[in-house]
Amino acid sequence: MTTTAAAPAATRPRRKKPKLGWNILGLLVFVTIGFPVYWMLNTAFKPAKDAIDPNPHFFPSVFTLDNFHRALKVADFWGPIGRSAIVSLSVVAIGLVVGLLAALAISRFAFRGRKIVIVGILAVQMVPLVAMIIPVFLLLNDLGQYDQLTGLIITYLTFILPFTVWTLRGFIVNIPKELEEAAMVDGCSRTGAFIRVVFPLLAPGMVATSVYGFIQAWNEYLYALMLMSQQKQTATVWLSNFTTQHGTEYAPMMAGSTMMAVPVVLLFLLVQRKMAAGLTAGAVKG
Repeated sequence: MTTTAAAPAATRPRRKKPKLGWNILGLLVFVTIGFPVYWMLNTAFKPAKDAIDPNPHFFPSVFTLDNFHRALKVADFWGPIGRSAIVSLSVVAIGLVVGLLAALAISRFAFRGRKIVIVGILAVQMVPLVAMIIPVFLLLNDLGQYDQLTGLIITYLTFILPFTVWTLRGFIVNIPKELEEAAMVDGCSRTGAFIRVVFPLLAPGMVATSVYGFIQAWNEYLYALMLMSQQKQTATVWLSNFTTQHGTEYAPMMAGSTMMAVPVVLLFLLVQRKMAAGLTAGAVKG
């Protein structure tokens, strides 16, 4: 007696998840984020009279560079740009060194008060910057750092350094301790194991953290306005020169904003691969 094998049950084709809705949502998000940037560029390259036209046009009828020439003549463009670059790069360099050491201590060593330090880092980031203006002003005035770039750098570190520590901690936690232990077994000191093993793996995360720290320092306006005089103003405060008692010069202002965005865009383009790798590495746990 022969038996026939049962025919395999017909497999029902898997239903593909509807992606049209997500694509539309992504397109809406892209348009919402990208439209202000496009409008800034559109206004920067159109004649000044078209910028205040009650019937705006989505495409400039005439391209002109007059707005950029006007922006460069307003209150010394290169001075504020140079001061912003000095402050931003200094904040990133100091914050990266101090933040890396602090993040390494928090993530790799057990010490008394470790949880309190972690909670304190989170609590500092929750304090509104507006609430600290008067205390910071009084403190810097007593220390003789009012209207000084060093005082502005110290002020920026108070809110960029906690962000740096917390972000780098997430990257360090994702690196297995066994890699350091294996290097130490092979004869490396703890410092040598960190330099040869941990540091190369941490580089993408440091790049991503540096870019975000640079953007925060570069775009900061409130403290730069309150703590610096007009002779030492930074780039963000420099944009306020286009608002006078006679009105606002929107087209030159947008031209100045476009020139201000160039350093950040170039920095992002130079490190985008490392930054993408860093964001992926820090998104697992920590």
